[in-house]
Amino acid sequence: MLTYSAIAKIADPDAADRLALACEGLEPEPTGVGTFEIEDGSGLWEVAAYFIEEPDLAALALLAKIHGARDFIVSEIPDQDWVAKVRRDLAPVEAGRFFVYGSHDADKLPEGRIGLLIDAAMAFGTGHHGTTLGCLRALDHLIDGGFVAQNAADIGCGTAVLAMAAARVFPNRVLASDIDGVAVEVAETNVRLNGLEGRVVCLEAAGFDSDALHAAAPFDLVFANILKGPLVALAPDMAAHLAPGGFAILSGILNEQAESVIEVYARHGFNLVEHQRIVDWSTLTLRRM
Repeated sequence: MLTYSAIAKIADPDAADRLALACEGLEPEPTGVGTFEIEDGSGLWEVAAYFIEEPDLAALALLAKIHGARDFIVSEIPDQDWVAKVRRDLAPVEAGRFFVYGSHDADKLPEGRIGLLIDAAMAFGTGHHGTTLGCLRALDHLIDGGFVAQNAADIGCGTAVLAMAAARVFPNRVLASDIDGVAVEVAETNVRLNGLEGRVVCLEAAGFDSDALHAAAPFDLVFANILKGPLVALAPDMAAHLAPGGFAILSGILNEQAESVIEVYARHGFNLVEHQRIVDWSTLTLRRM
């Protein structure tokens, strides 16, 4: 059975939300509609709608025109088991002492490595993306330098892979927060799968906006693997919640965006310790003065 995707690009995030809402009223009705920022520095957003019947092309064209979007690109999607395909395609990831793997690769965990189980069905942060890999490597480098975090947090945690990595190597509990309630549920599932209940505490919050995070501060290690815009907006709160001498590991940053992020954090009292580049993505290790 074929399914269909209809994807349009638009410059205004508010207009993207309005267009997505309008798409929900189409006939045939889409099975799902979403919007997200394109991570290429273009300032564009995508609106994507998915259908089990061929969509009304004329209606899509009219909606795009009304909302100031580029024309929808409609594609046929062959039916297949996407989770099974991802499992076949995603090999385990090695990042220094850390080894990120799916349950189908449990027999491949090398002796002496710190295993982090993240299944392919658990989205946003399997360790294969350059941002997550960069953060794990940055953590590994800090540990090699003798750093031991007493109080760590993972802001925008996704699957909580970074929080779990910290919980595996440091003595105290780690707080893992995300603005998305679904992500928090995924994080909690992963924490259970890895036997880290009580060692990683998951909570829903926008940035540091949580009583639990305020009460636990100041931190000596904070991960924030999100995007440039939210990272820049987070800089004042990062300075307020990180102890002097503490480390921030930041990612979700395109290489060409890194210098501007470094400059913003420098104005808030952070020095650059390490800048990793993995393909198109940068990971920054910063230390609060």
